[in-house]
Amino acid sequence: MPAADSNLQFNGEVVVSVRGLTKIFKDFWNRPKARAVDGVDFEVRQGEIFGLLGPNGSGKSTTIKLLLGLLNPTKGHIEVFSHSPRHVQTKSRIGYLPEESYLYRYLNSRETLDFFGNLFHLDQADRNNRAEQLLDMVGLGKTQTRAVGEFSKGMQRRIGLAQALINDPDLIILDEPTAGLDPIGCREVKDLIVALAKRGKTVILSSHLLSDVEDVCDRVVIYYGGKIQANGTLKELLAKPDSLRITTPVLSRETLEKVLATIRQDISTGEVRVDNPTQNLESYFLDVVAKAKLAAHETSGAQSGANVAEYLRAGGDAQQTTEKVLGKLSLSQAAPIEATKLAAKPVAPGAAENKLTALTQSAATTAQPTKPAPKTEAANPVDLSKADEKLSSLLGKPK
Repeated sequence: MPAADSNLQFNGEVVVSVRGLTKIFKDFWNRPKARAVDGVDFEVRQGEIFGLLGPNGSGKSTTIKLLLGLLNPTKGHIEVFSHSPRHVQTKSRIGYLPEESYLYRYLNSRETLDFFGNLFHLDQADRNNRAEQLLDMVGLGKTQTRAVGEFSKGMQRRIGLAQALINDPDLIILDEPTAGLDPIGCREVKDLIVALAKRGKTVILSSHLLSDVEDVCDRVVIYYGGKIQANGTLKELLAKPDSLRITTPVLSRETLEKVLATIRQDISTGEVRVDNPTQNLESYFLDVVAKAKLAAHETSGAQSGANVAEYLRAGGDAQQTTEKVLGKLSLSQAAPIEATKLAAKPVAPGAAENKLTALTQSAATTAQPTKPAPKTEAANPVDLSKADEKLSSLLGKPK
């Protein structure tokens, strides 16, 4: 979708006027801690889609809170509809979608919109009518009875957008409106923003998704360090005046060679490149989905497997191995007769593991006075004095 008409001149009333706006946060002792916004100037006119861009911590959210009257500026002047942002009647003309939707999780979609509509003193008939239309608009018409606490983040953004429009505002401030939405939802939100602007609504959009901003915004400001580093229409900011693009239908090889030869005659330096124009990934994705819907393909979404993944089941095997080792170590105490049988086996000379096993089993056998091992089963009795000496040497004790 092309961006909103950048050539459109906004000669309507000034909706938002900001001059010399500065906000300094201070610590407990009233010492300056952070200069979030520093000497900002801009205007937003009726019917304009205005973008606030910048990295994290550059001052965008602080500017929005100042415009909403949630913060007081340290210096500067703000006017919204020619009034202070704290003017109560002015607030009734503003719709706001915060970066995180703060909703009552036990209310369903219709109850949520009814609640916010009641805050604007809308009568019951208007609340019902608007809620029905908004839920259909944001694609939640079939989930009216589900509690919003069960919604995914994308669905919460949809109901959040609906509540921001319940009062039919003249100024709409959207902070990351497409966060968590699927590509189809992103396209619907962007189409809605453009439609609202065509109706004369004014939209201030803050987003980190630059493709969204490029699709819909007429003008943008780019923040860094609390200051505006760039300001203008997208056409002015993105144009490259030192290069030129020519788009034509497919040409024959002979014609293309003639055109390139003519161009190279007038260009002594620089690259002349010929390639095919491409569409963005979003447009391609939407086209594929639309064709799949026309072909009546069905999908049941993600499917879960019947068994746990093999690498997750490895912990169970390790536990079984541990139990086997523990069983061997406690074998002499749990089954002294079996321990005696093991001790009767010849010990391989030079095998340290076998020696240690024999020593342990011999000690365990002598520790069971109530049931001594039969003499007939001991083919080669172990010398206990030597065993004590060996065990003392292993433990580092004197003999």
